[in-house]
Amino acid sequence: MATTVIQEARARDTVGSFSQMPDAAAAAAPSEESAAAALAFLSEMSPDLRGAAILGPTGKVLAASGEEPERWGEDAEALFAIADAAEGIPVEQVHVATEQGEVFAIRNDGLAAVAVTERFALASLTLFDMRSLLRELARSTHPDSPPPQWGENRKGEPEG
Repeated sequence: MATTVIQEARARDTVGSFSQMPDAAAAAAPSEESAAAALAFLSEMSPDLRGAAILGPTGKVLAASGEEPERWGEDAEALFAIADAAEGIPVEQVHVATEQGEVFAIRNDGLAAVAVTERFALASLTLFDMRSLLRELARSTHPDSPPPQWGENRKGEPEG
């Protein structure tokens, strides 16, 4: 049944799901290298993480775990479309918990991230980490901004 619902959502009104992000028009996409580094950092910080992806302002997958990166973009678009339809407005975040695990999706600063975790992951911490990651990536797209230093403090020194 869940697959049917997702397929129906894809068939109607899913085009433009990412363009509905409040700040999508103003956002530039970070480089795929920056997104991959951010995803690796998220994986290091989150031991419960099974897989994740970072999407650009148009919904293009910039970085993803697993063998089918395009699938992350398709599924994230469908998830956001369903959540948006339920609220009647674009939602910022989605959290779905099942007996098998949890799904988190967030849109922030014109970017999006989706993650699948083990069951009982700390939702507030997972969403905080994802939001922080997207903010840092978005900040790195500004012309005078230095590239993000994943795993280092603002002075460029290793944390620890």
